[in-house]
Amino acid sequence: MTETPGLALPSYYLYYQSPVKIVETANGGARVWRVSIDSGGWHEKNDIFVEITLGVGGDIFHRTAEDFVQEVEAFRAHYLKGDGPIFALYETVRAIEDLADAEARHETPSEQAIIRGIRRRTFVMFEEQLRAAGDPGADPDIVTA
Repeated sequence: MTETPGLALPSYYLYYQSPVKIVETANGGARVWRVSIDSGGWHEKNDIFVEITLGVGGDIFHRTAEDFVQEVEAFRAHYLKGDGPIFALYETVRAIEDLADAEARHETPSEQAIIRGIRRRTFVMFEEQLRAAGDPGADPDIVTA
């Protein structure tokens, strides 16, 4: 746990292409959670607190809650494989992106909205599963923040 004078929490980052969140603890400190490349769950990584909070720039980027959700789900979809409704939705997003790539164009505004909506939905679904499994970093409520 780390002290956080003057830092607005929660705060969200992309840290060397990996989503990271810093959340407040009950006693006013902070915990740093980094998404796992292996499971999509959260690993406590308090040792990177100072680097993130003082080193924004270069390979550390501050994100809004909405952009963080999008980054987490893009990360999970890229690195994780599996079955079930979440992975079917990841495949739907991949199909939309692949079509745009095949046609050598950017996604249309409609396609972008569909992708963002699917990622919000899969974030909540994934986080609810993590919470049910006892992951202390899980927070499906970020989507409504």
